[in-house]
Amino acid sequence: MATTPDRADEDAPLRPLDETWTTALAVVAHPDDMEFGAAAAVARWTGQGKRVVYSMVTSGEAGIDGIHPDEARRVREAEQIASARAVGVEEVEFLGFADGVIEYGLPLRRAIAGAVRRHRPEVVITGNYRETFPGGMLNQADHVATGRAVVDAVRDAGNRWVFTDQLEAEGFQPWGGVRQVWVAGSPDAGHAVDVTDTFDAGVASLRAHAAYLDGLGWEHFDPAEFLARMTSATGPRLGVQHATPFEVLRMGWDD
Repeated sequence: MATTPDRADEDAPLRPLDETWTTALAVVAHPDDMEFGAAAAVARWTGQGKRVVYSMVTSGEAGIDGIHPDEARRVREAEQIASARAVGVEEVEFLGFADGVIEYGLPLRRAIAGAVRRHRPEVVITGNYRETFPGGMLNQADHVATGRAVVDAVRDAGNRWVFTDQLEAEGFQPWGGVRQVWVAGSPDAGHAVDVTDTFDAGVASLRAHAAYLDGLGWEHFDPAEFLARMTSATGPRLGVQHATPFEVLRMGWDD
C-alpha cells in the first residue's frame, strides 16, 4: 500500500509565488473546482493583465443529485462560464470526459496535452491530487486522476514524438514552455499568493455556482464565510490578511 508522504508544516511561513508570467492554463476536473479556493488568486492575476484560461475535464454533469446529467451539464457549463467571468477569465473550455468516472490514462493525457499545446502557458494550475486534503479529508477520485494526468501531460506537450497526431492533424506545435505546475489545495503547499484585495471577487465566483451549491444540500452554507475561513488561516503565513496556498512543482532544474 502506498504511504502518505510527510506533510508540510501547517504553521510554517509560505513563500510568494513567482508572478513573472503572462499566460496560465488551469486544468481541473469539474466546474467549481477552481472556485473552492483558487478563484481569488485568478482575479489577482487577471487584474495584473495576465491571461488565464480554464479547461474543465468534465462538465460536472453528475454533480447534482436531483437533476438529470443532460440538464445538469447545460446548467453547470453556464454557471462555470459566469463564474470565470467574475474573476476576469473569458476563455473556458470543456474537454468532455464523463463526470465521476475519470480515469488516468493516455486519452486524458492526450486531451490535456492538447490544451497545453493550444494555449501555450508558462504556468499550469490544477487542483489537489494527493490522497487527502489539508486536515486529512479524503480526496475524490476525479481530482486524483486529473491532477496526475496534468503533471504528465505538461511533459507530453513538449515532446514532439508524443501524441504526434495532434501536430499532424490538428496543427499544434510542441510546447515545452511550462515552467511550473501549481497545485491548489495541496497538503504539501509551500507557496501562497495574497488575495486580500480580490477576496470578494473569489466569493462572487463561487456564488455563481448557485444551482450546484443548492444541489449539495448544505444548509446555511455561506461562500464568504467558507472562503474566509481558509484564506484567513493561510494569510498570516504569508504576512497578509487573506492568502491562497499552492504546491509548486518545478518542470526544470532552474525554475
